[in-house]
Amino acid sequence: MTFHNQTAIITGAGQGIGFAMASELARQGANVLLNDFDPELARQAAAAIQQAGGRCAALPGDASDVTFIRQMVATAVDLFGRLDMAIANAGITVFGDVFTTTPEAFQTIVDLNLRGSFFLVQAAATQMRAQPRSLVGNEQGIAGRILLMSSVVGQLGHPGLPVYSMTKAGLQMLARQSVIDLSPAGITINAVAPGATLTERTTDDPDYIPIWSRITPMGRPATVADITAAALFLLSPQASHITGQTLTIDGGWTSVGVPPE
Repeated sequence: MTFHNQTAIITGAGQGIGFAMASELARQGANVLLNDFDPELARQAAAAIQQAGGRCAALPGDASDVTFIRQMVATAVDLFGRLDMAIANAGITVFGDVFTTTPEAFQTIVDLNLRGSFFLVQAAATQMRAQPRSLVGNEQGIAGRILLMSSVVGQLGHPGLPVYSMTKAGLQMLARQSVIDLSPAGITINAVAPGATLTERTTDDPDYIPIWSRITPMGRPATVADITAAALFLLSPQASHITGQTLTIDGGWTSVGVPPE
């Protein structure tokens, strides 16, 4: 019960990596406020966690909207009394290239991936700084933990993802830059950069597993459990002196950089 009585917000958690993190945090004792843009996905995900014995509430909405982001933080405090963790997991991928990307597509990606993440950091850190520190926080000198969801394409070019890659690289810099402001408040901020990962979306492609198994040095794409284990380490008391860092979970793919066909 590493996260007993701690409270976490997770955006974009109706399925995939976000849902896996929410489920595991709840299993380890956390109170979870689960967000997704799709109201039905959010409700189903929260219900599944509750049925497994976890404490979870759904709050569907647009994680790029600043007013809604502030509402999420206020709701977490109203429901559970405090906020200890915030995970900016919501993101969108739009394929294109430098020549064909439209201003509308550009803005959509930037609004959710960067704007939404930045203002969740702002709102969550403001609450964490203002509230009394939890018992775990007092023991470790930590008032709160923030996690950003980056990607390996923020480190290595990938065909068809110029804007998405730019936003994911920006999140790694946001983690590093925010150390200046958040450390005096006792808040850590880090990022994880998953590589190819098996989720509901990627397994729809029958070529996904064969291609990524061939070009990943460890011989397989990641599972959501692989990403979740790394993410929860960075949120745990064991990572109390780690901040401003990006942890890459890609089976060695960025070491060789073989692009998919």
